[in-house]
Amino acid sequence: MENKVSKEIFNPINENIKKLESLFPEIVKDGQVDFEALKQELGQFEEVGKEKYELTWPGKTQAKQLANTDIIGRTLKYVPEDSKNPETTENLYIEGDNLEVLKLLRNSYYGKIKMIYIDPPYNTGNDFVYKDNFAMEVTENEKIEGNIDEEGNRLIKNQAGSGRFHSNWLNMMYPRLKIAKDLLTDDGVIFISIDDNELDNLRKICNEIFGEENFRNYIIVRRYDKNINKQFIESGLSSMNIGVEYILVYTKQINTKLCPVFRTASEERSNFGYWKGFWNNADRPTMRYELLGAIPETGQWKWKKEVADEAVKNYEEYIKHFSQQMTLEEYWEKTGKVKKFIRRNLDGKGKNQGVEHWIAPTSGILRNSNWSDIFASKSIEFDIPFDNPKNYEMLIELCKLSNVEYRDIVMDFFSGSATTAHAVMKLNAEDGGSRKFIMVQLPEPCDEKSEAYKAGYKNICEIGKKRIRRAGEKIKQDFKDKEGIENLDIGFKVFRVADTNIRWNSESLKEGQVTMEESVLKNKDLIDFNPGFTDIDVVYEIMLRHRDFPLTSKIERLLNIGERTYIFADAVVVCLEEKITNEIVDGIAAIEPKPIKVIFRDSAFDDDISLKLNTMNRLDAQLKKHNQGKEQSYRVEFI
Repeated sequence: MENKVSKEIFNPINENIKKLESLFPEIVKDGQVDFEALKQELGQFEEVGKEKYELTWPGKTQAKQLANTDIIGRTLKYVPEDSKNPETTENLYIEGDNLEVLKLLRNSYYGKIKMIYIDPPYNTGNDFVYKDNFAMEVTENEKIEGNIDEEGNRLIKNQAGSGRFHSNWLNMMYPRLKIAKDLLTDDGVIFISIDDNELDNLRKICNEIFGEENFRNYIIVRRYDKNINKQFIESGLSSMNIGVEYILVYTKQINTKLCPVFRTASEERSNFGYWKGFWNNADRPTMRYELLGAIPETGQWKWKKEVADEAVKNYEEYIKHFSQQMTLEEYWEKTGKVKKFIRRNLDGKGKNQGVEHWIAPTSGILRNSNWSDIFASKSIEFDIPFDNPKNYEMLIELCKLSNVEYRDIVMDFFSGSATTAHAVMKLNAEDGGSRKFIMVQLPEPCDEKSEAYKAGYKNICEIGKKRIRRAGEKIKQDFKDKEGIENLDIGFKVFRVADTNIRWNSESLKEGQVTMEESVLKNKDLIDFNPGFTDIDVVYEIMLRHRDFPLTSKIERLLNIGERTYIFADAVVVCLEEKITNEIVDGIAAIEPKPIKVIFRDSAFDDDISLKLNTMNRLDAQLKKHNQGKEQSYRVEFI
């Protein structure tokens, strides 16, 4: 039986069965799970009733099923005209429904994303949430009711008075978070921004998906865009959390270590103020005492002098007695000392340069109270209008906290104005890293009354792409004197969710498009591919069906072999020639390094079984010849 390119992109059920089998080999028999045997492995030897502790809501079962269902008939279409530096960049900007995008990426990026940050709708009653029913046909009635827009994007306004107000939001979030976990590396971290409307529910579903033991902490984010006291008055004291938002922190595995955050006194003074974490802008002269040779010119120290003195004493004790045996974090954990550390920051001559402080852990991981200034809302730069943008400096801190290193990937699938992309580029400029970003955003139309629409931005994706372009150029200019800054990756490849390019083997030609007349049969492209395809589109669609090949993998056109023969990642040959000749086969066999897979079109053999068999034999013989008689491990598939 010959091999066919799989119509499926990713089969989560099979993946889960493999995981179970690796843990409990005896429970998987002929590819099926023996659930009674599994219960026994988990210590359940008799029925104890159906009730159990869990969060449930209308639609939860369907949400779970949706996460475990592959996506059929959709792909990612490359948009070169919207891309920047596409030949060299390793960054991605993807337009489309993020659930579809996550499913399309699940194979290529399974276990590859080091950090995910998302800022989903907070469910305030005015937010639009996704209506995920991909079997639903697009009808005029649905457009009228607001379930979908003219492009078929499934958005609904989740009114607070709706009986399914919380359920709609949970049904949207659950499958996306479930797939997000698949994408994370084993030491990966996810950060989720939220306010108090869905904070409790979000934590419960995250506990279920990521494991309660992998919850690391909340980060409290202070809002600076409004006066908090004024908000209390206007709200009639209806909420005590009106001035803050939260970021939930989860790791994929319990043993993942987060990185303590260090900050020097001289760092980013214009943004953060002097002696960050020890200073605020209140005006109490009695709180302007000398601390390690520094006195605030304006404002005040946050703590009274006795607390600051204790912090200094603790740090000096650590340096004198414990620094050779343990880290600061271990010192805090073992001694239970006050969670404030400061130290002298000395130059080479022993001269005091200021204060450096360590944000010590709460619950063993991090202390967040000192982060509030840098995590406050901050206006977007570059004259691009956008409501409630995040602070890119906050995202830089999250990257550092999660140990996002040299070539790690950072993803944001509620990208908005692309703050996360800005942060990744800025951090790379600062430390010479080559981190990569993947931004995903639905092209939500801008309100015609909004400043963004008046400025010419028709949808949020236009804002995000423009922000990345301007931010990248500004960062390069700001760091123009830094060695190697010319190599900073400020580009991105744009992809857009679209219908499949390939008429898969099980599909017939769509009724009304073409007929199977003799003239059509002579045009093999009409048989194999859908209208509007390009060869590159087909190559990318095939790439999505391969594990470990990112969408930024290099694609080469092998003109020495044929007009329509390509290779991606120096590993997989995609031969789209309409007729296979001996010269084409010999050319493929001569490729160095040897490809691990070769893909042909079924139609190129005109249903001639002998021709196909002879071609495969010739390919095998030529590969052995070029490999000096040694067996060459490779695979041949057909579309």
